Amino acid sequence: MQNVFFSDWGSMDYKTAWDRQDVLLRENVEVKALVRELATAGEAAGPATTPQTRHHLVFVEHPPVYTLGKSGKIEHVLIGEQERLEKQVDFFYTNRGGDITYHGPGQLVAYPVLDLERFYTDIGRYLRNLEEVIIRTMAEYGLKGERSPGETGVWMDAQLQGRERKICALGIRCSRWITMHGLAFNINNDLQYFDYIIPCGIQNKQVTSLQKELGRAVPMEEVKEKVKRNFEEVFEVRLLQE
Repeated sequence: MQNVFFSDWGSMDYKTAWDRQDVLLRENVEVKALVRELATAGEAAGPATTPQTRHHLVFVEHPPVYTLGKSGKIEHVLIGEQERLEKQVDFFYTNRGGDITYHGPGQLVAYPVLDLERFYTDIGRYLRNLEEVIIRTMAEYGLKGERSPGETGVWMDAQLQGRERKICALGIRCSRWITMHGLAFNINNDLQYFDYIIPCGIQNKQVTSLQKELGRAVPMEEVKEKVKRNFEEVFEVRLLQE
């Protein structure tokens, strides 16, 4: 069972969190480069002294911000810059996959920085496992989370046309099999911000939250503990407090 170092960054602006993730990713990429150099030189020591990458799981909440992924389209932002500034919503082009999404207070954002070469080299499987973490968490609240064929994320009523609603968005980057970015799980966040974008570039589908589905606010710390436990079970890891 592998160890994953857990950190909760609390409320943090998007750019600062992105930069801190990037540091974690680069540290791991540098370790992998060193291991390759040692192996090439024939100097690799035994497992006790060979450098090893370090897995991380980060939780964070962001102030209101729209982020556009590498494959996204700016026309999926439905308000102009002036109106966005008036609403005090930041905007960033980002290096993750996916399209436009929103982050804000009351939404749980999880950023796993994992070396997938120590798990499996399969991005599809990794995404499905992230979805499974949220599906299991929702089940603990009596809600049925589902996958939507051809789309990432976790949905409700995914097969009922006109009733599909997304509760968790996914978008990742992977460099030398090191992951960053991750998932955004709507808990108690203000869903009105999604009205000003076409979320994930998907037309005519709704966005929802745990609060909306349950008809009550849900303690964020309670959700975090459930997500952490389900992450350990799905990825078969042990979370250690950073």
